[in-house]
This record gives sequence, structure tokens and C-alpha cells, in this order.
Amino acid sequence: MSDETTSRRRSGKPSHRQSHKRRYIAWTAVGAAVLAGAGVAAQNSLATTTAWPSAKVYTGRAFDTCTAPSLSAMKAWNTGFYGAAAVYIGGKNRGCAQPNLTASWVKSVNTLGWKLVPLYVGAQPPCQSGSSPEVITASTAASQGAADGADAVAKAAALGMKPGSALYLDMEAYDITNTACNDAVLTYVRAWHKALAAKQYRSGFYGFSSSSAKAIATATDRTNLPGNLWYAKWDKVNTTTSDWPYASTLYTGHHRAHQYMVNSKESRGGHTITVDRDAWDAPVAIVG
Repeated sequence: MSDETTSRRRSGKPSHRQSHKRRYIAWTAVGAAVLAGAGVAAQNSLATTTAWPSAKVYTGRAFDTCTAPSLSAMKAWNTGFYGAAAVYIGGKNRGCAQPNLTASWVKSVNTLGWKLVPLYVGAQPPCQSGSSPEVITASTAASQGAADGADAVAKAAALGMKPGSALYLDMEAYDITNTACNDAVLTYVRAWHKALAAKQYRSGFYGFSSSSAKAIATATDRTNLPGNLWYAKWDKVNTTTSDWPYASTLYTGHHRAHQYMVNSKESRGGHTITVDRDAWDAPVAIVG
């Protein structure tokens, strides 16, 4: 028997990753960073005086796919080629059903040795093409970000992902030269980050290297931005350094991840899954 993810559909634009919320649903899109050594301080800046749990950092190859694979597939894929898998824990814009993603599944795959990357598909930019169940509005961006951040923490905790875990916010491509739109996105992201930090969860951000990730990496005001950046740049190069598109001082010290290949149909142990490949050097979930 084989498990095959067949629901992934994309627009015709090869230069952009399709939505993590709708990465497998056609969606037309416009084609917290910290200085060196300051990653942990940025994450802890909003916390109480109570010491944060140590981060669990994974360095190696990871994969992401829309629906969390079955436990049997995760066992078959446990060959050492990949060491981590991204899973969609929630958000109103999450696109795929998650019948396998339970606290029991998380515990089981963690026991197998897998590291997990929790993704949350929150509100999307107001200037983004297409439709989304939740869209950021300028007047409510802060309250939306706070509510979604609290929900991300609740969803992660329900799955057995403990404080100290890194949760990644999925923000799809948009026109970052649209000042009003970009300001609304940054307001939302900052509120999301603060909500996570209040519960001692580390924040991360997934976006496109030329748009949404660039908006975070190049923001002039670096206050309350996610401390881990996962950038989509489909150059098929398994690295987080040689193709790093931003200032070399940003996100150093295990705070980078790179989605370098998409739509890779792969089979292991009789289980076929279409995945995206990621070079990982950043915090992941803390389980167990």
C-alpha cells in the first residue's frame, strides 16, 4: 500500500511557493530577525524573569507536506535522509485536513526520533490576490495577531508541544511595496510574536525570499519580530548559508531554514508522498 499526497495544486508561476494554507489549492499570489548572537535574547525579551526552556535545535534535512503522513509512513520514511517534518497545527487558513495529527501521533513520531516543525497558517495580507477565510485588516491587525498567536499556542500545547518550542507563522507572498498592506502585516506579525512569547513559545516565520520573508528580514523597526526565519527559495541547493539573501548578520546561530525544492514525489518503504525539501538549522518543537 502507498500513501500519496495528490491534493497539491499550484498556480502557473514557477517562481513562487503556493500557499502553505492553500499550497495545494490554486491561489494566485504576488510574485524575527535578529543580529548575530541576539536570537535568544530577542525571543526572551517579552518573557517574565522566569528562565525559558532551552531551545531544541535541529540541523539537517527536513520535509513539509500538506497532510501529516500516517504513522506507518513516518516509520517507513525514518531512513536518516530526513530528520524533521513540518506539520500544520492550525489557523483559519490551513488548507488540508489532518486526520493523523494527534497528540498520540506526535508522541509516537517523536519516539521514532523525528523532529517536528509546527506551522500555523494565520491571517493573510490584505493586498494578496485570491480569497482567504481570514484576512488581515489594518484596524484590527494587532488584535488578530494576538488572537491567532494565542490559538497557535493552544493548538501546539494540545498536541504535546511544550513551552520552548518554536512555532512558525506561514505568510504567503504579497506586494511588500504596498506600504499600507506591509504595515498591517508587520503589526499582525508583531502581535503574534508577543502572544507566543507571553507563554514562552519561540516564534518563527515562513515566507518567500523575495516578498513576505524579505519584509521581515529588511524591516527597519526590528522590535518584536520572529527570531527564526524560514525562507522559500527554490534553487535546489541544500543550504542556509551560501544562498542566504539578506544581511549576513541576520538570523545567525541556528535561526535559519530554507525551503529549497518543491513537489518532490518520493517513495520509501512502499509509502509515496509529494513533499517539499528544506535545509534546516533552527529550533523545532519540544515534545515529551
